[in-house]
Amino acid sequence: MTTVHKARQALGQQLRDLRRDAGLSGRRLAESAGWHPSKVSKIEYGRQTPSEDDVRIWCDRTGALDRVSDLVAALRNVDAAYLDWRRTLQAGIRREQQKIQTIEAETKLIRGYDPTLIPGLLHTPEYAAAIFQQVAEFNRAPRDIDDAVAARMNRQQQYLYRGDRRVHYLIGEPALYTTAGDDNVMFGQLDRLMTALSLPRVLLGIIPVMSHYRVSATNFVIYDSRVVMVEGISAALTITQPREIAVYTRAFEVLAAQSVTGEAARTLIRAALERRRRESAG
Repeated sequence: MTTVHKARQALGQQLRDLRRDAGLSGRRLAESAGWHPSKVSKIEYGRQTPSEDDVRIWCDRTGALDRVSDLVAALRNVDAAYLDWRRTLQAGIRREQQKIQTIEAETKLIRGYDPTLIPGLLHTPEYAAAIFQQVAEFNRAPRDIDDAVAARMNRQQQYLYRGDRRVHYLIGEPALYTTAGDDNVMFGQLDRLMTALSLPRVLLGIIPVMSHYRVSATNFVIYDSRVVMVEGISAALTITQPREIAVYTRAFEVLAAQSVTGEAARTLIRAALERRRRESAG
């Protein structure tokens, strides 16, 4: 399922709730609006994107005209929020880093989760270069690796060392073992994490590998409480609807409750370092 389909489904769910609250069947709503009988179900289940006029008619027939503005905004976000990676990255990875920095410049608190990789603001240059190399190769994008790394390091300087901004990152313990580049890159990156634990603006939580299942989640970042960025394989989704942001905030809180910080986090990082040293030695 693509991220744009998920966005359509979220909009469809809201419209379905309005219809049910009004006590209308899908057939009755279609008849009153002059639509084909299947149109209602297609919209509700995300198989068809409604027009703005469709949304206005839907709200009128269900007695929910006060919801028009909110739902039209959600509709406009469906296509605007969907960023195809191959199309987006054709302008280069550096440009994407600059776009993220623009969002960060307006943000006081970043909360992010990644089950398998280290978050970008905590990257070493070598780790970032290894990640960007794979991103460019997989998406067949321009390989402006050096420029992209420079842009990411600039993001770190701007966000972590200036002003009163804060980050709260959660990573899965497997992120300590996923190899980007080679062992030397990973030694440097894990050492960087040890340093990051002491940064005054950074709170890093690690979710142990044997933790209980609580919520299904891919990597996501919450910027204050106004924007959520969710990354998929083929595209990214930008979420701005308050109700959806609240869901991701709740997921973050659930995951954070499972994480370890401080000395317990250092213990996990040391274990990853020791295992890599043993295996690389022999």
